[in-house]
Amino acid sequence: MSTHTADIDWTLKSGEDFPKGRYSRGHTVSFDGGAVMLASASPHVVGKWAVEAGIDPEEMLVAALSNCHMMSFLHVARLAGFTVTAYRDHAEGVLEVIAPGRHAITKVMLAPKIEWSGAAPDDAALDQLHHQAHEVCFIANSVKTEVTWRKPVAQPCPEGD
Repeated sequence: MSTHTADIDWTLKSGEDFPKGRYSRGHTVSFDGGAVMLASASPHVVGKWAVEAGIDPEEMLVAALSNCHMMSFLHVARLAGFTVTAYRDHAEGVLEVIAPGRHAITKVMLAPKIEWSGAAPDDAALDQLHHQAHEVCFIANSVKTEVTWRKPVAQPCPEGD
């Protein structure tokens, strides 16, 4: 068992009106390793009171699921005898109304692009590796959000390449 921490720091700024909801949602999140990031509510949620450069909780959840899946995938691929040389993902989460006045990230779609050294798994083996990674991913095991992945569509090379 292990414990993981995050410290959140927000302060009302001079001139803001808390009772009327006219205050910045910008704040910092600090982690035990020393990383500090600017965070905020999503502009989709609070409009001009968001700090657009800040990372919102919805993005953090999507990133956590993508990040954990990647690390789990690298582990199961290595155990299966494959060598991954690069892994890139453009993950996308969907925020939906689940009941009056209630929203949730209901689905996260991972779109990993993986590069291999040596033999690459066939489609069935790749699907099995993703399934195994999902099963052992701590974050996926911690949420009820549907997490799926898709095989990237091959892109034609531009002329001259």
